[in-house]
Amino acid sequence: MEKILLIEDDKDIRETANDFFTAEGFQIQTAEDGAIGIQLALTLLPDIIICDIAMPNMDGYEFYKTIQKLKPTSVIPLIYLSAKIERNDVREGMQLGADDYITKPFKYNELLNAI
Repeated sequence: MEKILLIEDDKDIRETANDFFTAEGFQIQTAEDGAIGIQLALTLLPDIIICDIAMPNMDGYEFYKTIQKLKPTSVIPLIYLSAKIERNDVREGMQLGADDYITKPFKYNELLNAI
């Protein structure tokens, strides 16, 4: 069973994603910010991480920069899921090394296809 880590501060998205991916046969763990996400990434070692950008405590950019420096998490693919839709926001996320960048609002099947 593939493991997904979703880091998202919007509770509704976390809960809906949890239900959707569980129904699709994935094991999913969620975190409400990047700081908690780092701890979960290190303990869970997910197959993929889906991460919001604008979050309290630690944003998605800082989260990704941090996990890239840590050997166990540096190779985990990451998809940004964000309401930041400006070209420079997408470019920044992709330049950091994200594998994909999906803008909100989104369809869960779109996210599933990206995975």
